[in-house]
Amino acid sequence: MATYVRGGRATAATVVRVIGTIMAVILVAQILFVLLGANPDNSLVVWVAQWAGALALWFGNLFATGSEALNVILNFGLAAVFWLVVTGLVARVLNHSG
Repeated sequence: MATYVRGGRATAATVVRVIGTIMAVILVAQILFVLLGANPDNSLVVWVAQWAGALALWFGNLFATGSEALNVILNFGLAAVFWLVVTGLVARVLNHSG
């Protein structure tokens, strides 16, 4: 019976991917909360909004289309894609370095 042991770089790459995915999920949750009209006084909605605001970086107010729903989709959606791409690239570098 053969056992497979992952190297440290592969494990680090997986951790980076998971972190990127969690950040994207928080941003997408914010999009859904705004679009579906979630209660802004709910503690989960407040927590997600605070983290989404921080994770959006400079994308938070990038587009001003006149429609709040479209602004949220574009700004937070672009931030989610950004984090997935950046963490994916970092994970790829970690996997293939050395």
